[in-house]
Amino acid sequence: MSPEQIFREARTANGFTDRPVPLPLLQQVYELARMGPTSMNTQPARYVFLTTPHARERLRPALSAGNLDKTMSAPVTVIVATDTRFFEFMPEVWHREGARESFEGNPALAEATATRNGTLGGAYFMLAARALGLDCGPMSGFDIAKVNAAFFPDGRWQANFLVNLGYGDDRLLFPRNARLAFAQACTLL
Repeated sequence: MSPEQIFREARTANGFTDRPVPLPLLQQVYELARMGPTSMNTQPARYVFLTTPHARERLRPALSAGNLDKTMSAPVTVIVATDTRFFEFMPEVWHREGARESFEGNPALAEATATRNGTLGGAYFMLAARALGLDCGPMSGFDIAKVNAAFFPDGRWQANFLVNLGYGDDRLLFPRNARLAFAQACTLL
C-alpha cells in the first residue's frame, strides 16, 4: 500500500461490518509489525486477540460508555500490552551479552523501555493492519487496572491500549479532525 492509503486515506474506524477477520490475516499483521525497530530490539509489545463475543465481554466492565458498543460489535479487539519481563528474551534477540542483566538490574530502565517500545510496537501493529487492508479503531478510554485484573492477573503483561480491528463501516466515520501544521508541531534548530 502507498503512504496515501496508510495515512491520508485511512481513518479511525468507529464501527465495523460483520465481515470476519481470519486468523491467517492476524498472523500476517503480527509478522509484519514485528519487523518495526525497537531500542536494542527489545520487542516488549504483546498482543491479545479477542476474537469472540465471549472474549470481548470480559472487557465490558472496563470500557468507557463511548467505546462499549463499537467494541462489543468489532470482529476483533486487540489488547496491546507490554511484557514487564521482556528482557528475558534479550539473549535470543540481541547480539551482545549483558543486555538482560542491565534491564533486570534496573527496574526504572526496564519499565521506561517497555512502555516506550511497547507503544511503538502497537503503532507498528496498526500500520501493518492498515497495510494489509484492515481498519483500526485505537482506544485509551478504558480502565487499565480492570483490564489487567481480568486478563493479566499475574502482572507480567500490562495493558497499554486497545485496538478494534476489522473492516470499517464508512457510514459510522466521524469527520476528519484537523491536524497541526508543521510550524505548530516542529522546531528547526
